Amino acid sequence: MTQGAGQEPVVRTATLRDFRVPPYAQTPVPPQTAGAVPHPSLHPRAPEPHAPTPYASVQPPAAAPPQLPHPGNVAVGDEPPEGYTPTERDLPVINRGDTVQVQAVPEPRPATGEGLGPLFVVGDVHGYLDELLAALAEQGLIDADANWAAGNARLWFLGDFTDRGPDGIGVIDLVMRLSAEAAAAGGYCKALMGNHELLLIGAKRFSDTPVNSGAGTATFQAAWLLNGGQKSDMDRLQDVHLQWMSRLDAVVEEDGHLLMHSDTTAYLDYGSTIEDVNDTVHAILTRNDADECWDLFRKLTKRFAFRDEGGAEAVRELMTTYGGQRVVHGHSPIPYLLGEVGTEDGENGSGPVVNGPHVYADGLAIAMDGGVTMAGKLLVVQLPLHD
Repeated sequence: MTQGAGQEPVVRTATLRDFRVPPYAQTPVPPQTAGAVPHPSLHPRAPEPHAPTPYASVQPPAAAPPQLPHPGNVAVGDEPPEGYTPTERDLPVINRGDTVQVQAVPEPRPATGEGLGPLFVVGDVHGYLDELLAALAEQGLIDADANWAAGNARLWFLGDFTDRGPDGIGVIDLVMRLSAEAAAAGGYCKALMGNHELLLIGAKRFSDTPVNSGAGTATFQAAWLLNGGQKSDMDRLQDVHLQWMSRLDAVVEEDGHLLMHSDTTAYLDYGSTIEDVNDTVHAILTRNDADECWDLFRKLTKRFAFRDEGGAEAVRELMTTYGGQRVVHGHSPIPYLLGEVGTEDGENGSGPVVNGPHVYADGLAIAMDGGVTMAGKLLVVQLPLHD
């Protein structure tokens, strides 16, 4: 079975450096591209959980908190991809720049009649609520008040709602609300389990409880903080959010598309059918065992299994087991799958440019993480792709 890059190191006692996120290259951050509608719920005051999010007014955007340009994730026992170096604490902070306004909101997408409507997928959001609202509105999936406007359309989020960005809980509240509104309109809005959902659940449940990382002692709290955990998210995290995240599926198949968060074959460790995988993941979270949850997080943090030689075969192994004609995933930012990275001082250009999903592995895999954490594009696209 093919796995993502990384070998287990010699067992030792881990330090905080073991959890440090690799930079995957230092990338200059260009100004945000047009198409993001600023949202009044962005800081300084965050919305109360479950409050409907107003969307009609367009105001000058609040500057997003500075973000380090490192969209990767580190779990103890995993080595960074070849050629990447650990992040140092004294690296300069790169600003994302202001969000550009747009003045018009597209007409709501009409229903397509009885039965199932068109299928859409959303890449990693990581707390960037404004960018998500703009991307959903651009596709006609929500209206000017951020309410579901797509009738019987189907919308799947591929996971990673929180961490690094300013309003992860606001993103979860929006997805939960849209799920109810879409169901009432004859469609649906659903979500998959990402590794950052596992990380947030673990940080809340287990905090500083030591876990067996395979390379010494680790804690969910330390890993969460070093992978972009936001105090504002933890302060607003409620039981209803934890329950919702804990029930998310890990793998689904829709219209011949095998949807999952991570580009890894580690899902095969949890069952020979989609139902088995999802039942196993739910059971692990129900048992509430810190070591078992850590091992699940560590495995679903692996990446790049489809990128290099043997990548197409890894995709075929997953589809042979679970079905589908293409794998659709998030997790690994497209700029790094492509090797399109610059430098902090911009000598190698203006940084990565992502205009849409990345199709690779002999056309069998579709990557959906546009790199929003590094001022890239938050992708919302309709499947099937016409490529």
